[in-house]
Amino acid sequence: MAEPAGGGACSLPREIREQLAELELELSEGDITQKGYEKKRAKLLAPYIPQTHGVDPALQKEPRNQTPAPAATSAPSSSKYHRARSGGARDERYRSDIHTEAVQAALAKHKEQKMALPMPTKRRSTFVQSPADACTPPENFSVPPDVTATTSSSSSSARPATIDLPPSGIVKGTHKGSNRSSLMDTADGVPVSSRVSTKIQQLLNTLKRPKRPPLKEFFVDDFEEIVEVPQPDPNQPKPEGRQMTPVKGEPLGVVCNWPPALESALQRWGTTQAKCPCLTALDVTGKPVYTLTYGKLWSRSLKLAYTLLNKLGTKNEPVLKPGDRVALVYPNNDPVMFMVAFYGCLLAEVIPVPIEVPLTRKDAGGQQIGFLLGSCGITLALTTEVCLKGLPKTQNGEIVQFKGWPRLKWVVTDSKYLSKSPKDWQPNISTAGTEPAYIEYKTSKEGSVMGVTVSRIAMLSHCQALSQACNYSEGETIVNVLDFKKDAGLWHGMLTNVMNKLHTLSVPYSVMKTCPLSWVQRVHTHKAKVALVKCRDLHWAMMAHRDQRDVSLSSLRMLIVTDGANPWSVSSCDAFLSLFQSHGLKPEAICPCATSPEAMTVAIRRPGVPGAPLPGRAILSMNGLSYGVIRVNTEDKNSALTVQDVGHVMPGGMMCIVKPDGSPQLCKTDEIGEICVSSRTGGMMYYGLAGVTKNTFEVIPVNSAGSPVGDVPFVRSGLLGFVGPGSLVFVVGKIDGLLTVSGRRHNADDIVATGLAVESIKTVYRGRIAVFSVSVFYDERIVVVAEQRPDASEEDSFQWMSRVLQAIDSIHQVGVYCLALVPANTLPKTPLGGIHISQTKQHFLEGSLHPCNILMCPHTCVTNLPKPRQKQPGVGPASVMVGNLVAGKRIAQAAGRDLGQIEDNDLVRKHQFLTEVLQWRAQATPDHTLFLLLNAKGTPVCTATCLQLHKRAERIASVLYDKGHLNAGDNVVLLYPPGIELIAAFYGCLYAGCIPVTVRPPHAQNLTATLPTVRMIVDVSKAACILTTQTLMRLLKSREAAAAVDVKTWPTIIDTDDLPRKRLPQIYKPPTPEMLAYLDFSVSTTGMLTGVKMSHSAVNALCRAIKLQCELYSSRQIAICLDPYCGLGFTLWCLCSVYSGHQSILIPPMELESNLFLWLSTVSQYKIRDTFCSYSVMELCTKGLGNQVEVLKARGINLSCVRTCVVVAEERPRISLTQSFSKLFKDIGLSSRAVSTTFGSRVNVAICLQGTSGPDPTTVYVDLKSLRHDRVRLVERGAPQSLLLSESGKILPGVKVIIVNPETKGPVGDSHLGEIWVNSPHTASGYYTIYDNESLQADHFNTRLSFGDAAQTLWARTGYLGFVRRTELTAASGDRHDALYVVGALDETLELRGLRYHPIDIETSVSRTHRSIAECAVFTWTNLLVVVVELCGCEQEALDLVPLVTNVVLEEHYLIVGVVVVVDPGVIPINSRGEKQRMHLRDSFLADQLDPIYVAYNM
Repeated sequence: MAEPAGGGACSLPREIREQLAELELELSEGDITQKGYEKKRAKLLAPYIPQTHGVDPALQKEPRNQTPAPAATSAPSSSKYHRARSGGARDERYRSDIHTEAVQAALAKHKEQKMALPMPTKRRSTFVQSPADACTPPENFSVPPDVTATTSSSSSSARPATIDLPPSGIVKGTHKGSNRSSLMDTADGVPVSSRVSTKIQQLLNTLKRPKRPPLKEFFVDDFEEIVEVPQPDPNQPKPEGRQMTPVKGEPLGVVCNWPPALESALQRWGTTQAKCPCLTALDVTGKPVYTLTYGKLWSRSLKLAYTLLNKLGTKNEPVLKPGDRVALVYPNNDPVMFMVAFYGCLLAEVIPVPIEVPLTRKDAGGQQIGFLLGSCGITLALTTEVCLKGLPKTQNGEIVQFKGWPRLKWVVTDSKYLSKSPKDWQPNISTAGTEPAYIEYKTSKEGSVMGVTVSRIAMLSHCQALSQACNYSEGETIVNVLDFKKDAGLWHGMLTNVMNKLHTLSVPYSVMKTCPLSWVQRVHTHKAKVALVKCRDLHWAMMAHRDQRDVSLSSLRMLIVTDGANPWSVSSCDAFLSLFQSHGLKPEAICPCATSPEAMTVAIRRPGVPGAPLPGRAILSMNGLSYGVIRVNTEDKNSALTVQDVGHVMPGGMMCIVKPDGSPQLCKTDEIGEICVSSRTGGMMYYGLAGVTKNTFEVIPVNSAGSPVGDVPFVRSGLLGFVGPGSLVFVVGKIDGLLTVSGRRHNADDIVATGLAVESIKTVYRGRIAVFSVSVFYDERIVVVAEQRPDASEEDSFQWMSRVLQAIDSIHQVGVYCLALVPANTLPKTPLGGIHISQTKQHFLEGSLHPCNILMCPHTCVTNLPKPRQKQPGVGPASVMVGNLVAGKRIAQAAGRDLGQIEDNDLVRKHQFLTEVLQWRAQATPDHTLFLLLNAKGTPVCTATCLQLHKRAERIASVLYDKGHLNAGDNVVLLYPPGIELIAAFYGCLYAGCIPVTVRPPHAQNLTATLPTVRMIVDVSKAACILTTQTLMRLLKSREAAAAVDVKTWPTIIDTDDLPRKRLPQIYKPPTPEMLAYLDFSVSTTGMLTGVKMSHSAVNALCRAIKLQCELYSSRQIAICLDPYCGLGFTLWCLCSVYSGHQSILIPPMELESNLFLWLSTVSQYKIRDTFCSYSVMELCTKGLGNQVEVLKARGINLSCVRTCVVVAEERPRISLTQSFSKLFKDIGLSSRAVSTTFGSRVNVAICLQGTSGPDPTTVYVDLKSLRHDRVRLVERGAPQSLLLSESGKILPGVKVIIVNPETKGPVGDSHLGEIWVNSPHTASGYYTIYDNESLQADHFNTRLSFGDAAQTLWARTGYLGFVRRTELTAASGDRHDALYVVGALDETLELRGLRYHPIDIETSVSRTHRSIAECAVFTWTNLLVVVVELCGCEQEALDLVPLVTNVVLEEHYLIVGVVVVVDPGVIPINSRGEKQRMHLRDSFLADQLDPIYVAYNM
């Protein structure tokens, strides 16, 4: 925020801050106009802002630190070229003043309807590129305040150690029944002025704008979400011209002295004109250093040819034979050595393949170059001594093996290493034929590198055609600024040069960087007739022009602009001409040409005759172009493209325009298509790629009926354009730069130009912008990536980004999906310093681009989402049932074995209460050990026999009578670490007739988060007393505790460390088994605190069901590594051993943190057959011990004894975790059948448990799309969008389950999704709440089916969705086995677009997208989907995650992510059961407590 003099918004009085927030809200909801808002706001802030005369305080900005960097002032004069274009210089290929005006006009239009886009939130420590003042921009008051500003410690180091938050701390004071949907729509207790909510509010306002392509109506079949196919726009322009006819160039004149082959020309000049200069090389300062004469070129090429053929191997086994391919690796500043090598190869009849010098082991695109070398079968590379020394080496001095390259032998071609050929040796120079002469590499749009093979005859004919078109004559001087290894630089500067005995001055790119005017000076000094340049060279020369007054360009008859195919070249040419016309440059000398590796020179403007009329221009409508139609622009001057012609077809050539996709159909005269050329001068094939070759080099055009036109094959040039009046050729773009979005074609270069026209100087580094498209959700989406100047402020960058979006939107009528800024100089470069587009795209898709700013606009771009589902009027439950009966489908229900029929010993009949069982055991088997507690070292620290436990419980009961003065029925909170003390206190309460409530103790290091939950349970349960240890008692009364809760009002606290030895007068016996035994409190994942009442009869039935299912009896041992505070964990820890008499080995899960081996080594050491754990324990072992299986073996740990390893859970089974656990530890004997899961809920803590008998858990694959529609569709393994579900163990004895439609409460059929309802003797008897809401009790615990149940059974609703499926397996009872599959909690599901989503499914997709995502959680707020990801990599990767997360959720779930929040590891709260606390996370996010690394608001 802009800081008023008092030190920021925080120093404004609270009421002012609240009034401001209220104003923001009024504005966002449209209750006040922008003007009224600014007026009121200015009035509120007036007293707090030092007034500047006549400036509206709302518009004032903090003065910026504008001291110039000292470096700039003291820089020596040599840097004047640099300064002229430092950093901000635009990429001048796209320079256009007309366009800039158009963009400004378009933006002005937008300004009238200006939307405040929420600015992303960024932690300051991330991506600091420049001094701090540049990083904290002075922000306008109207920009939403930056969320990070208030966090006192923004650096990650100051964060407190993250602690696994217990399920507490997330308590909502609401009980289960309060309507959660009302909570979802408000800020849920977060003040409306919260920063995050203002931003989200802004985002919602932005999204309220109508999107462009209006959604058309389309048919929705409820069974399938139909992605909208963009319909053609009825008003789109259609081509109206006649079909074009191929255009011929002038005939290729036959000149009497043209040589039969290029090598013959070299021989002729080398022997007859040996002293004539052929090529002059310049040094780094731009001064000529060496001139190669024709004689020298001939003699040195001969030596090289001889050496290659005769001196590399033995006489019988030469290394090279004619026709072999050889790599030429020469730096760009050494044209002489390259020329000798190139002609040496031609004379030796080996085929040169010029490539760039590799700089590092992993150059951008280097691997693909390696692929080209491999496919050409290259084993030999020629280079210079200097270059070889500069190549990267290994430790022992060998050249490194470049990634993807074949093994190469390096040959140095410096003269001193070459052998002179014997007098009688002559190279074989035959007449040029179709045999290959050389291979030029080209990089395709996808980044693959292909070799265009040029035959000797094509090379010769091309030189002849160029000579004729450019009217070259012997002895002319030409200046070449281009890369001499390929394209026009090679064709003019190396080949046509020799054909016509020209003298080439080669200006290396490195010189152009330091002295941009060097080529103009060379033209002036040498009175050059021709110069070969690109637009960037024109622009650089203009920038540096001030330094050189006295240059003359009057000698130039041709200034060949070789990237004339770029439609934006026209403005560079115009500007250059207007500046240098006074220096003698003739307007008719400017000759744009169009080239491509496949077709070579496609067209070139012939040197004009003085006074002849200058060629025409075309001003085309961008909208027409996007439909591939030529329309002169009339309507909106903002969206026009001005193009200049690139001259006529080459001599002897023929040209036609065909449709760019599909069969090569000839275009109409007013249609844009791909230019195809037919002549002897093009490439002949892609080396080694026959299929692609056919489509490119052997194209026979067809007419609209599909029949071929003529039999002459054409070559596709990869250029898009048309032939205009007077047979002039116009190029409007490249196929490689084509972005086809929703059926319309846009040109990447055009979009780059628009981006640069938006005041990019302050933001974009050297005009480096890349534009490409990625395929997301059935359409191409446009991505713009730019390099950001090191000194650009956040504010400027964000401003620029939002304006670019608007400009592209209004000029090209297309939305940008993602706009990213990366730090300067970080995009992958091509050898000559341009941006390597395909590599950039690859980085973007794999999340390694490391942007420093990003803006995603999926809401605006993605218009093909299926329609939101409308809920159909429900079919009544009776009809559903009749329908199922008619279809022969059974009702979805299942049951465990019948408790009544199973014989049990007389224990059960005798004892209805656990207290009686314990007393009986204390008498019958006093010394039988029931419990064994282990510490982190695995040594037993405490044991309890039946008698010890009974005695201890008696003592605790007597203390309760004496100190607590409690009455039967009072609630007592037990606050103990996991252990035997907790168990004793539990039975002590039962002995005294009190109701125990077990509560997880607060965490000493994190009292503020964990103590309030304890307090809340104490209050909600109306506890009369707290039993605990001395340590915890001190903690509860400590100063730190007082800071978190009110410690003065605790109930009586009794510590049970030193108990008096006192006999209990009598042990309490409840009058009926329906009386309350204990309260089970737990916090659900949605943040609800719920306590349920467990009666004595339910406890008895529960223990009995578990005993029968797991076959527990007194000679058995089980190991438990679980938290003992609620649910089945508590039952197993405290109740089962006393009931069944087996021995429980207790392993507190927190001990695993200091010894990961503890649980597995215990199981192995005690040869445990049945063990219970939680998902968090299993995850700890999987992650921590996954790579230590050998260590486990060495320690002698063996798990072959394990029969069942049960994960206790209240959620959908996490199959991926259980499967990886089984796989990892199968090497130490774990059976693949051992691992299973349980299922319980609040109303019934144990519904399913695998147990020892019965079939193994079954799995099915279901269709995710159907689940969203509340349906189950079973699919095959590997089907797209399939989800693997596993059965949650077997249903316990005495339990019945039925699947019910949660809305109609009618039963559903087999394999249908519905809510799981349960009926069992151990169901809890109700909620224990402050409110005792009777209707809720009835609805959740005692509810009846609305139809079809004559017996009127009372069911409890679990709140989980699932389905029952009858399998082919046989259950223990002999019937067919019914499997229960849990899909997820109803409370947790997200309702979006009329569909039901389970967060875990979205989270699974997100976690897979990038290796640095440690954990992920999703929730919704005001119908926006918020995704929080934990970043375990370095902070630079934070912004890489934003597009990946958005893409995957869109692709796999048809949802648009509203906000992506990147946080540190450990921020997503997870409870002791290993469940994510999503609502707690949501509240922390809205209250701005997450200290996020980055928050991206998707537009």
